[in-house]
Amino acid sequence: MQPVIRRYRPSDKDAVRSLFSVGIREHIRPCFQNAITSPLNLAVALALCVASHLLGSVPAAVVLPGAWVGLVYYCCHELFASYVREKLQTDMQDIPGNYLSRPGDCFWVAEAEVDGRTQILGTVAVVAKQSGKERHGELFRMIISPTCRRMGLGRRMTQTVVDFCKERGFSKVVLETSSTQVAAVYLYEKLGFSHVNLHKRTLISDWMIFLTKVSILIMEKHL
Repeated sequence: MQPVIRRYRPSDKDAVRSLFSVGIREHIRPCFQNAITSPLNLAVALALCVASHLLGSVPAAVVLPGAWVGLVYYCCHELFASYVREKLQTDMQDIPGNYLSRPGDCFWVAEAEVDGRTQILGTVAVVAKQSGKERHGELFRMIISPTCRRMGLGRRMTQTVVDFCKERGFSKVVLETSSTQVAAVYLYEKLGFSHVNLHKRTLISDWMIFLTKVSILIMEKHL
């Protein structure tokens, strides 16, 4: 199976939106596993258990730590679920208008035949940005289906964006990804992207992002 990377077509919309939703939501579980094993969240769960035990309430010793774990999971879930909801209602609702209406922008899909059916297995997009006299490309919507991971498709999709930006004389390619997406970060590093900054601005409240222990990483590759 060798996926073909091509420009997005309007008939791809439902498959692309579905892949985007699944691809983003799959980060909820590793995010929660990382968050709940952090020293702070472990300490809070333990403190609630001990305090309840000292007060002589066995049920509370079970319920309160469980409630804390549930709260941490909710924060991790909302971090990614809110992002999916917002993007499906905005740029992913009108892909041609947001990614194909200007010569410096593009949206690609990777498709291949799986079990006798042509399926979309990956997506990536780029948007041209102006910074003073320099133009650069910003990489968006990198999603690879679980069915074709570790087959080099992520590398090919990223390189498609890099080549597109080089052809247009852009100075660099910039992207943002979460610290939860370890495999993606590793891929970008291998392709020459470097870390330039990080932030914690998301669609959820500051206290919620604090509990998730997630940072948004900014990476770039000079061309």
